Amino acid sequence: MRASAFAHTQGCSLALRLLPEQCPQLRTLGTPQAIPELLTRDNGLILVTGATGSGKSTTLAAMVDFLNHHSDGHILTLEDPVEFIHQSKRCLVQQREIGLHCNAFADALRAALREDPDVILLGELRDSETIRLALTAAETGHLVLATLHTRGAAQAIERLVDAFPAEEKEPVRKQLAGSLQAVLAQKLERDNQQGRVALFELLINTPAAANLIREGKTYQLPGVIQTGLQAGMQNFEQSRAERKAQGRL
Repeated sequence: MRASAFAHTQGCSLALRLLPEQCPQLRTLGTPQAIPELLTRDNGLILVTGATGSGKSTTLAAMVDFLNHHSDGHILTLEDPVEFIHQSKRCLVQQREIGLHCNAFADALRAALREDPDVILLGELRDSETIRLALTAAETGHLVLATLHTRGAAQAIERLVDAFPAEEKEPVRKQLAGSLQAVLAQKLERDNQQGRVALFELLINTPAAANLIREGKTYQLPGVIQTGLQAGMQNFEQSRAERKAQGRL
């Protein structure tokens, strides 16, 4: 359970969010089929994006669980807070909580680069310093998994670039075009079984997508996603059609 207590003019309130008792698996969540292959890559940035409460942390946990069972290496997670506890299987998994084991995401990530991880999970890219460090880590032989609060894959690229002043946007776009592996956007909808089902949009950084990111033409990325089915991409409409065919919607 994740809890947040806060005061207001009429007293105090408590917001509670129930978490799964066990870490879910990627196939249970219904993530795109290209995700396992993307997770086998040795370096680069994979973003998981969506609105608050859309299940980003759950998807990240499922990614860590997949790596823990299917690869060998050192996984270091930096989270605020730690929601799922991972026991080391094939991988050595070490988890740190911001505010408890380290002061801030940027400080934790800077320290992580000296600790020889193969995979770094960042709970959230909150500021330009953390984004810059994440891109550097992705360029220097680490697979970086991180989240953003945007409603789509193209908006995630814009959000990262817009975190920097005007004079830095172009080099950041070039750095992002070279280090990004994929953006997985997600949202939850009510299903036919009195629960919720996840819909996914997946942008894979193909040469065509990288050129658009480098040139600042992110408004054309939805077209790349729509025509990129053969490369493993999908948009929300295609994901919804798949869920309807499964009888979930």
